[in-house]
Amino acid sequence: MHLQSRPIKKPSCSGCEHGHGDSPLPQGILVAISGILTGVGLLLGWIEIGPTWLKVGALAIATLAGGLLVFPAAWKALQGKRLDMNVLMTVAVAGAWIIGEGAEAAAVVFLFALSELLESWAATRARRAVKALLELSPPTAIVIAPDGTEREIAVAEVDIGAEIRIRSGSRVPLDGEVISGNSSVDQAPITGESVPVDKSPGDPVFAGTVNQEGSLTVRVTKAAGDSTLARIIQLVGEAEEQKPPTQRWVDRFAAVYTPAVFIAAILVAIIPPLLMGQEWNPWIYRALVLLVIACPCALVIATPVSIVSGLTALARRGVLVKGGVYLEAVGKLRALAVDKTGTITQGKPQVTGVTTVGDLSEEEILRYAAAINSHSEHPLAVAIVDAARSRNLDFEPAADYQSITGQGARATISGHPHFIGNHRMAHESGLCTPEIEAILGGLEAKGQSLAILGHDTHEGCVGKILGIIAIADTLRPEVIEALHLIHAAGIEKVIMLSGDNQRTASAIAKQAGIDEAVGDLMPDQKVEYIRKLVGEYAYVGMIGDGVNDAPALAVASVGFAMGAIGSDTAIETADIALMKDDLTKVAEAIVTGRRTLGIIRFNVIFALAIKVVFLILAFAGLAGLWLAILADTGATLLVILNSLRLLSNQRIKE
Repeated sequence: MHLQSRPIKKPSCSGCEHGHGDSPLPQGILVAISGILTGVGLLLGWIEIGPTWLKVGALAIATLAGGLLVFPAAWKALQGKRLDMNVLMTVAVAGAWIIGEGAEAAAVVFLFALSELLESWAATRARRAVKALLELSPPTAIVIAPDGTEREIAVAEVDIGAEIRIRSGSRVPLDGEVISGNSSVDQAPITGESVPVDKSPGDPVFAGTVNQEGSLTVRVTKAAGDSTLARIIQLVGEAEEQKPPTQRWVDRFAAVYTPAVFIAAILVAIIPPLLMGQEWNPWIYRALVLLVIACPCALVIATPVSIVSGLTALARRGVLVKGGVYLEAVGKLRALAVDKTGTITQGKPQVTGVTTVGDLSEEEILRYAAAINSHSEHPLAVAIVDAARSRNLDFEPAADYQSITGQGARATISGHPHFIGNHRMAHESGLCTPEIEAILGGLEAKGQSLAILGHDTHEGCVGKILGIIAIADTLRPEVIEALHLIHAAGIEKVIMLSGDNQRTASAIAKQAGIDEAVGDLMPDQKVEYIRKLVGEYAYVGMIGDGVNDAPALAVASVGFAMGAIGSDTAIETADIALMKDDLTKVAEAIVTGRRTLGIIRFNVIFALAIKVVFLILAFAGLAGLWLAILADTGATLLVILNSLRLLSNQRIKE
């Protein structure tokens, strides 16, 4: 490992111990065994074929298989003097078997284990994220010795102040400052900027970025372990460790409910005989009825069935949620931060307008510009060529092509010298008039990149600017609708965080209808801004697609990654992946999360209400053990049916 980074703590599935590592068999195998044998047991019971012991045996093994993922964790919780969901689950399963409801016990433990399996998908994401990050930086650097010779050594051995050579097309191995050469560098992996940035002596470069054109000589300013990329790796690790664990609502409820039920049963059994002289047997029986009525099967199953239903519903829509806790958390979101490039915009520069200055038409300007740029692979040049082809314009590659690093290019068209380049190139050509400057200033204020086409001064011809082509990273087609739906889903504020300059960020935010835009942010600054938002709104989501977004995705309450185009690092670090790169799915996830929370809470309250009614009947001597069993079974069935409503399509109320 050539970058030194802080080790990342392996995250638990949901902020509490589940004991997944306590079984010698893989978690998936245990869940499969539990599910298959539960189905076999239920089938044998329905069709009444075979001896009773076969059905009971299948259900018992199913309960044990699923229980191996729950019972050890419950024991650990008790040793730690905690009463969590695992303890509540264990009580439910034991109670069901005691009253002869083995099928219910097996079904409950299988569904609970299945929900734990779904959550465990996220258990190794931080480690994979770091691996993906490490692959961004080359392991070696070309160091220039004082005598001018060059040798390739490991980046960890390069000293601060050393001079390194960065060839065209190669990745920058270390942070540094350009001391000679001119080029454009793709900084999207680190800063998220939508177009390559021109570099000349005195400009900084970052490890993990890509040098596109000319050769650069760079003086190293930071050691490998202190580079911006290494800092991103460290931020991901710190964010995973510092992110407060999300706890299930039912976990918090179980911590109060479980001991309360046991204490109540003990008091019912002993107080009347001891203090009132009543006979022991009737009150012990009533205490047993109380325990059966309070058997939390319906309460326990309220969470896993709802979670599995919610996860399944979103998966059908192309939204992969890495666990139930994140589904619950997304239902609590109040604010949402979004990256710009590749998230709000398409991540690909496109021609947005052509301004005519001289006698040429828009089509002729595009034809001339494409003739010169057909020689180049620069993203802005490619955008111009694509625009010409999209209009079916015919052009031949210009002659005598010459790339001017950091400015543009020159070439000969119909025997006359022309150029296509940036504002600096137009300035140095001596052709920028006050009128041209006014046009350029207005376009630049909109955050657009400009390609200026000009006719160079030469013998027999006066030089002049022919036209200006505006190029920008355009909005994704669904963005405006998606943001409207996100607000309709209950999000109070949407903030865009971008590594691009503030002018460009503000222009894009205005087009999209985003509440606030903050530009010129490095990855660590995005993290600080997310933490600020969490302090203000408590539950904050973050949507991103690049490596530079990974730390912010990790520290947010819920991180969304643009799955199909997103970097591996962003996808691994995020809690939810939008596999279809459709931002409208964010609103669907929020709505489903809110529905899931609502159904879980309703299920718990409903189950408790049923239990309270039959508890009163039991104390009045009107409810026997069989009625208690019927109440618990009926409540469990109704809870399951209510949870399955999440599988239905739900439109967002606008």
